[in-house]
Amino acid sequence: MQLTIPTSDAMEALGKSLANVSSAGMQIFLSGELGTGKTTLVRGFLHGFGYSGKVKSPTYTLVESYSFEALSIYHFDFYRISDPEEVESMGYREYPDADAICLIEWPEKAYGYIGEPDLLLTLEHQSDSRIIKFTGFTEQATSMINTVSSVNFL
Repeated sequence: MQLTIPTSDAMEALGKSLANVSSAGMQIFLSGELGTGKTTLVRGFLHGFGYSGKVKSPTYTLVESYSFEALSIYHFDFYRISDPEEVESMGYREYPDADAICLIEWPEKAYGYIGEPDLLLTLEHQSDSRIIKFTGFTEQATSMINTVSSVNFL
């Protein structure tokens, strides 16, 4: 499935919608060129869980963590990774667990070290809007896609 997202507000709304149908234990990969809205989508996702603080891309820190009552959300950005083994040395394998959701920007930089996603979102530029392609690898992700596909983000 794919959606056209016309504005950054719509991208945040998509993130909130995804948060509403996600659950602990998931890995969500966000792949796309610079400026396609990956961090904006993550901001909406976190707002969907009630987070009201500033959301910054962890380009230099590699990971930002957010703790909520029922789970933790880890936001990774592997843009600056030059060797996938850096992911191993940072202790990535300690993050994914049954009480966490991992949102991973630039996952292609760390393939082989981060496991398989439940959901892959591929973001692309299209004029002033963005195209998002959804690929579900688990039953839960497929259910998420079906739910989100019925929402109007215009």
